[in-house]
Amino acid sequence: MSVTVDGDKTSSVPIRVRRILRGPAPERVPALIGTAVSLIGLLDIAAGVFPRFRASRVHALAEVLPGTLGPLSAAVSLCAGVLLLLVAHGLKRHKRRAWRAVVLLLPLGAVAQFVWRHSVLGSLLSLALLALLLRHRDQFAALPDPRSRWRALANFFVMGAGSLALGLVVVSAHPRRVVGDPSLTDRLEHVLLGLVGVEGPVAYTHDVDWTVGYSLGALGTLTALTTLYLALRPEHPAARLTDEDEVRLRALLDRHGGRDSLGHFALRHDKGVVFSPSGKAAVCYRVVSGVMLASGDPIGDVEAWPGAIERFMDEARAHSWTPAVMGCSETGGQVWTRETGLDALELGDEAVIDVDAFSLSGRAMRNVRQMVKRIERNGYTTRVRRVRDLSDTELDLVRRAAADWRGTDTERGFSMALGRIGAPGDGDAVIATAHLTGPDGSDADGPHGDLKAMIHFVPWGPDGMSLELMRRDRSADPGMNELLIVAALQAAPTLDIRRVSLNFAMFRSTLARGERIGAGPVLRLWRGLLLFLSRWFQIESLYKFNAKFQPRWEPRFVVYRAGRDLPRIGLAAMQAEGFLSLALPRPFARRRPARAPRPCAHVVPPRGSREHEVSAA
Repeated sequence: MSVTVDGDKTSSVPIRVRRILRGPAPERVPALIGTAVSLIGLLDIAAGVFPRFRASRVHALAEVLPGTLGPLSAAVSLCAGVLLLLVAHGLKRHKRRAWRAVVLLLPLGAVAQFVWRHSVLGSLLSLALLALLLRHRDQFAALPDPRSRWRALANFFVMGAGSLALGLVVVSAHPRRVVGDPSLTDRLEHVLLGLVGVEGPVAYTHDVDWTVGYSLGALGTLTALTTLYLALRPEHPAARLTDEDEVRLRALLDRHGGRDSLGHFALRHDKGVVFSPSGKAAVCYRVVSGVMLASGDPIGDVEAWPGAIERFMDEARAHSWTPAVMGCSETGGQVWTRETGLDALELGDEAVIDVDAFSLSGRAMRNVRQMVKRIERNGYTTRVRRVRDLSDTELDLVRRAAADWRGTDTERGFSMALGRIGAPGDGDAVIATAHLTGPDGSDADGPHGDLKAMIHFVPWGPDGMSLELMRRDRSADPGMNELLIVAALQAAPTLDIRRVSLNFAMFRSTLARGERIGAGPVLRLWRGLLLFLSRWFQIESLYKFNAKFQPRWEPRFVVYRAGRDLPRIGLAAMQAEGFLSLALPRPFARRRPARAPRPCAHVVPPRGSREHEVSAA
């Protein structure tokens, strides 16, 4: 049974209930088969490395085969085992291409085991697993992931290291057939030469050198062929925001953008989007390491959210991606968990300031008030304007300064970063700049004139703005961030701004409650761990910086499928935010147009990010 809600056809019951009504889903079958394939791969590797069992019952039968099939079968068994290990993870993720590869490799491994090791049991296990794969072939229908050339480079180093280690095992697996006592250096040289098909310094008796040579040559060929395949295959590009998608998203934000302070960040061009059937809601995402990562709440009408969420989950299932949501609100978390059966975990709190209630007076604001007054006495002035009010010259200066003051080789940010300043359509954004003039009234010396710091806000509906970027000159006085935030808050009424979103404070409630009288031992232990981690990651400093402005705290959540997925989701989030990067080294990197995103506060901030600026202040 289904119902239509505001043009969206959705089920009348949540997905979790629908799963119970259908019965248990056979999702564990691919995982079990993937584990079994890994074990068979290890057996094939062992069969190719270690000597044959001459006492085998089928030895006499195998001896009638041509003699060259022995060493060749060892190499085939070794290669089949390595490839089975490589594709086992794809099987666990229901990938169709992995299923096809395993269906081809299992018979090869079975034949190689029989010819080389004369192992009936090993061959039968491979064939039994093959029958199981054929029976459950409908479970492996997931589409391939987005591809890039980086996988070829990663494959070369991983396979190269693995082939070197496995080659040393192959060279050392025949101690009774080795001539003399070769050193480790000799064995290593023999492996390196054998991988490229050249005979090395280690000698064997009883034709073992043929077996070792075939095995090492097979490993080298396997490394070269897999790298070449990954480098030459056509790329399957990751999702990107098209011009049509951006127009539709801006229309939704014009009508419903005031609901979520992260809504405008959906307009990043490196995000994909799925719309509800009615087009009245959308979920933006990026796929990172097999994780389909959404950020914030769905865009659009709340009544149409279930349709967009269902499309998101359908896309994740079609590719066997792990669904996750970073930084959604409490309302968003309730809808996500109700409609999908996922779980939610509080991640931290967003600092939101109501402009009408903000004031520098009072004891609580004493530190901020004194810092702002001191900086103003040092000759700094501020300007707060809409981006559309900047001249082309000023806008170009701001962009160049943001790029020069970044402090990192790559841009950071995903869920709370727009990645640009002054692009067409972003004229409503607000920028606050700090300037320092010389004693004679002239512009201060420097590559950027009198510009010393900036903060950039993106729209949050018609009457709000959300902090996106903070950058400053390293030579500027400490406290630039406080100065510009206060200036932006004081100028907000003239810009018809009533609320301002600052940063996220990760695990803010733990830090706040753990320092109170009467806090329990578990809470104090958890707070102590966060304080320890704050030596490297600005967890506590970010919370204290936000608390200076006496904000109200809005909880934010991470939505996930299972607890075992959380480490993977965390790594994917760090990659999306730019903290784990596969970028080219600086001498080989191509220069790109400067962008200025803000790193998400729930991920550890790097040097040069907005959160690092908070710590420096």
